[in-house]
Amino acid sequence: MLDYDDALARLLAGAVPLKATESVATHSAAGRILAEGLRSPIDVPPLDNSSMDGYALRCADLPASGSALVVAQRIPAGSVGHSLAPGTAARIFTGAPVPVGADAVVMQELCSVAGEAITVNHVPHPGEWIRRRGEDIAAGAEVLTPGTRLTAAHVGVAASVGAAQLRVFRRLRVALFSTGDELAMPGEPLKPGGIYNSNRYTLRALLEGLGCVVADLGIVPDTREATRAALRSAAAGNDLILTSGGVSVGEEDHVKPAVEAEGSLDLWKIAIKPGKPLAFGSVRRPAGEGGSAFIGLPGNPVSSFVTFLMLVRPFILKAQGASELRPRARALQADFDYKGDPRREFLRARINETGGLDLFANQSSGVLTSCTWADGLIDNPPRRAIASGDMLRFLPFSELL
Repeated sequence: MLDYDDALARLLAGAVPLKATESVATHSAAGRILAEGLRSPIDVPPLDNSSMDGYALRCADLPASGSALVVAQRIPAGSVGHSLAPGTAARIFTGAPVPVGADAVVMQELCSVAGEAITVNHVPHPGEWIRRRGEDIAAGAEVLTPGTRLTAAHVGVAASVGAAQLRVFRRLRVALFSTGDELAMPGEPLKPGGIYNSNRYTLRALLEGLGCVVADLGIVPDTREATRAALRSAAAGNDLILTSGGVSVGEEDHVKPAVEAEGSLDLWKIAIKPGKPLAFGSVRRPAGEGGSAFIGLPGNPVSSFVTFLMLVRPFILKAQGASELRPRARALQADFDYKGDPRREFLRARINETGGLDLFANQSSGVLTSCTWADGLIDNPPRRAIASGDMLRFLPFSELL
């Protein structure tokens, strides 16, 4: 069996980044991978402006607390005032440009108003409550780099420099199907010996969360012929074929031999827990059009979930042009004891109120509720026993989903 790092290296070596790009509206770009960097044509903010509701003034006019000034102008956001005369103040609002001549803003709570004059109960320092031109972004600066997986904050930054469109890589097209005569869909009656197909829902949600276009081919009967036919259909027009179930060594596990008949298999079996049976290869397309990548996940729901996060997710990110493929880990303390396992483990755990880690009691690959209880996965090396107080490598779901 391959260890996890070798298996991931093989998958990433087989992930061919997309070349096709498209321009999308900035407000629709969250979740996409940026294909071209973005430089700002402007300073942000474009002018010195007030970060408070208050009064713009000259510090030299306020030698002591209690000094009085005449309010000579009013500057709401969206308008520009005139130069500030000595001995005067300007009523100013958050976001409004600071008038020429003013070098500070005093918040309104520190001022007393009497008619057209104010008493300033504070001695300001130059620059107080002023946001300087370009302090966030300087004109010409690259604000977004190619390969960035765009978040709400990224699209906000793009909008702040006036970008109405962003050039992104096209979405990865993924065909998804499950194998198993025991599977039923939610809403259907459950026959004796049957189980509901949770993997179809979990994997589809994970794929769509990564921005993929999913062709859901449903449940494929447990026969070699049906599996081969499904692979041929899935290869037409899709970049990746993702399956769950049928990749072990049982007589009813047909995915591995079907892939070998319709393409090639590059790896099978990984020394991790959960998720040992995992297949990676390719399936031929018709008429010599190359091939579609293939990843076959195990059928147990936790195994399917964990192997997707730790192996399929970085494959998809690389194929879509992302520059950051691996999650950022945190070092957290174990508040439990655990005997360890010969394989590398990804244990479901969550952060407790004291900042340590609690372990879900049942680490079985069939207990999907462990994944809703947990905050993330402990990456535990092979044969490592864990004692309370040990520092562990923790992968938060916020980095993986």
